[in-house]
Amino acid sequence: MQLTQFTDLGLRVVMYLAGNPPEGIPSTRTVAERLGLSYAHTAKVVARLGELGVVTTRRGRGGGLCITELGRTATLGWLTRALEGEDEVVDCEGSKPCPMRRACNLRSALRTAQNAFYAALDDITVADLTRQDTSPVLLNLEPPPSR
Repeated sequence: MQLTQFTDLGLRVVMYLAGNPPEGIPSTRTVAERLGLSYAHTAKVVARLGELGVVTTRRGRGGGLCITELGRTATLGWLTRALEGEDEVVDCEGSKPCPMRRACNLRSALRTAQNAFYAALDDITVADLTRQDTSPVLLNLEPPPSR
């Protein structure tokens, strides 16, 4: 299973914010620059994280992003499910439905594997990802070199 880019960016943003950025309350643009991400994509991810209650956002001068207590204590399983959605690994009913879909066991096997993937993440919190030994790396990220 491969995570969508949206989920990948969401997890990166949450990890960065949980690492207590040295610049205080960073803006979405600052987070995007520090992580080498597109501002437009980062803004969409931040909006979704805000809807989930994982981050709070404040506009204007003195504004920025802060991780919430829910954001720190959220499990990766919950957060990944919330960002990924409940879609199946394969779409047997899509625009070109699979002719074997009525008598196929692949769909249920993949659903079982997907559930196991999420279950493995249910024991890990965002705070676990930013323990003392990883925080210095998260805090000292430099913007990637210009191309």
